[in-house]
Amino acid sequence: MWLTGLPGSGKTTSAEYLLDALVREGVSATTLDGDVLREGISADLGFSPADRDENVRRAGEIALLLAGQGDVVIVSLVSPRRAARDAVRERHRTREVCFVEVHVAAPLAVCEERDPKALYRRAREGTVANMTGVDDPYEPPLTPDLVLATDVRSIEDTGAQLVDAVRRTLGVAAQRS
Repeated sequence: MWLTGLPGSGKTTSAEYLLDALVREGVSATTLDGDVLREGISADLGFSPADRDENVRRAGEIALLLAGQGDVVIVSLVSPRRAARDAVRERHRTREVCFVEVHVAAPLAVCEERDPKALYRRAREGTVANMTGVDDPYEPPLTPDLVLATDVRSIEDTGAQLVDAVRRTLGVAAQRS
């Protein structure tokens, strides 16, 4: 489950909700959060387009490894460039691993209002550069598998959508086996 969207759109909250729900159901699952990856495995990367794409690639490879161990992997990562996400999708396809792209969709104004890390404010003040949605573009998915309208629906509603998507995906995967 690849959750992409603007900073502050609700990716991490949605991922945590889904993880909790799956664990309660006895499903082996894990999350890969963009902030956590940036503190560790991608600490050497900046925010240039090439570095952002490399961060997405690394997250995709880790997701493949974890999925190979039987986990449902929930990635919450801005992943602003469509081509980078498409490359991860293709890599999953060639490895015969399900890839579900979820657009966590909230308008920029809502994300700026939420601004949990004050990134938007700092970007508008000029103290943060290359901020996705401000001075760096975000390319939303053209045909996501699921859209979560986190600006108008509760976490319980969008979380239920995610849980249903995982159940459908697991059902399809089980039918292939």
